[in-house]
This record gives sequence, structure tokens and C-alpha cells, in this order.
Amino acid sequence: MLLEFLAVIVAGFGGGGTAMILRRISRQRLPEWLTPAGVAAGMLAMVIYLEYSWAPRYEAGLPPEIVVVSKNAHSSWMRPWTYAVPLTNRMIAVDNRVRQRNSKNPDLVLTGVILQERWALTMGFKSMFDCANARRADLTERTRLDEDGVPQDAEWYQLGPQDPFLRVACEGGAHGGQGEES
Repeated sequence: MLLEFLAVIVAGFGGGGTAMILRRISRQRLPEWLTPAGVAAGMLAMVIYLEYSWAPRYEAGLPPEIVVVSKNAHSSWMRPWTYAVPLTNRMIAVDNRVRQRNSKNPDLVLTGVILQERWALTMGFKSMFDCANARRADLTERTRLDEDGVPQDAEWYQLGPQDPFLRVACEGGAHGGQGEES
């Protein structure tokens, strides 16, 4: 956050400096308000760039075993340009580094889930996917597994058969999972 703040300040100096150079080249024929307008334009352009580029930058920094399966696009009246191009403010990723297939019931796959939101801490948890029945159960510290590795007292969420969340977890994603036996 500090680096982004500094980038916005530097962009303001760049925009203001460019406006000052243009005024000097024009022998002061351009209006004086051009300098603060250049500062504002530089800062606004940098903020917009940083807001739109955070998701691709975050995704590019992920290891190949972590696959982003969902992005939330958002529009806001405070950012009118987001009505033309919605802004990604949240992502869900499947972490196949912790992927395990149940040896007694191969249709059950345990994997990690990462929730990332702009300006928020990353949250992670484990989910059990029932690949045969297209459903998912989020595991907590209270979740107990029976002798076959099936979660007891878990709340199952029904997913569509083509849901990217289910597909990446069950197939190991576009980059392939480790597919270790549990």
C-alpha cells in the first residue's frame, strides 16, 4: 500500500512537471491552472492503473498450482469509469499444492481455497469436493471425517457440472494437480 501511495505521488510530480514544461515551451501562453491539472491527471491516471492492474499482477505472482477460478467485477458511482470497464475487486483461487484424493473414495478431493480481495488480507481454507455429485463442503476445525474420509456434519453446496471451481479441484486445474492419495 505504501509503494502504491508513493507511485501516485510520483505520478503527480510527473504530471505537474510535464505541464510546467509545456507552459515553459509555450512561453507561458498556456494557462497557469494547467500545472495543478497535470498533477491531478497524473495522480488519477496512476490510481486507475493500479486499481485495474492489481488482479493481473496478483495472479501473475501465483505459483502454477494455484488457479484463479472466479473474479468478481464491480462498478461504483464513485468510479464512473467502472461502468464502462468493471473493476475486479475479489478473486477465488484453488490451491492444488495441498490437493489430496481420497484413497477409499476417489471421487472426494481435498484442496485449498484462497479468497483474495483488494485491500484485504488473504483468507484461505480447505474444501472437500465430491466430484461425482458436483458438490463442495468447506472444512472447519470442527469438521470430522469418518473412516472413509467423508466429512460428517458438513454443509454441502451444490455446484454445476461445468463449474470452474469444481473442474479445477477435481481435474487438478489447467496446470495439473499433484493428485496425492490421502
